[in-house]
Amino acid sequence: MKTKLPAVCGIGLRAPHYREALDSRPDLGWVEVHSENFFDGGMPWSMLHEVAACWPLSLHGVGLGLGSAARPDPTHLAALKRLVDAMQPAAVSEHLSFNHSANRFVNDLLPIPYTRESLAVIAGHVAETQDALGRPILLENLSSYLEFPGNEMHEGEFLAELVRRTGCGILLDINNLYVNRVNLGVDTDAVLDALPVAAIGEIHLAGYSEREGMLVDTHSQPVHDGVWQLYREAIARLGPRPTLIEWDLEIPPLATLRGEAAKAQAILEAAHELV
Repeated sequence: MKTKLPAVCGIGLRAPHYREALDSRPDLGWVEVHSENFFDGGMPWSMLHEVAACWPLSLHGVGLGLGSAARPDPTHLAALKRLVDAMQPAAVSEHLSFNHSANRFVNDLLPIPYTRESLAVIAGHVAETQDALGRPILLENLSSYLEFPGNEMHEGEFLAELVRRTGCGILLDINNLYVNRVNLGVDTDAVLDALPVAAIGEIHLAGYSEREGMLVDTHSQPVHDGVWQLYREAIARLGPRPTLIEWDLEIPPLATLRGEAAKAQAILEAAHELV
């Protein structure tokens, strides 16, 4: 899955850092913003155009809910298309989760069953979305705190089959994969082995929190040692990939994000030397 993103580390650019980043123009590699923040009535497009002129831009959606039984909401999809057409980002991504029914919306990223029936429904939603946008999208693996009974495949196999059916790509969230390994005993080697290497167009790194003996994907901490190790293992398998530092709660100074990005960049550069 080729994108226009460079195989370097970037950061998730959030509102507290918009002005500082545009005023100082640091070397950020590339940046990612949440698509919904720039839908009609959201943050001004003029600012986002300025960002896109400075760094390669990725649009990351959190609300389309392609794993839902109901079709993608046409109003949401139309707003995303307007944004994509206006910004022409290097990559567009969405979570592989469900969040709505025909008459109700839940503001959360809920897990999906890994069954053949679910696969057929979601493949149709992904195809509809890609047809509307006129481009392939990246789908992100999800952190989960329960497993559905009756799963017919594991997450890696499910994603691989979605890629085969729809031509989409994969956004591999290493933190989510690690959280699932600790919480649910997921075999991360099996997941990584199943994923089609060429389809992985982006990687996310973030920090989790611990609550009552469980890891929670809060994006409110530095990247933990176990996640760094899993990232090293993934890059050794996959080769260098565009990588992003996500931090969405208790957002630190921009310099802290850049420090985390520098750690990932060192791992990428070492991998480049081996290629």
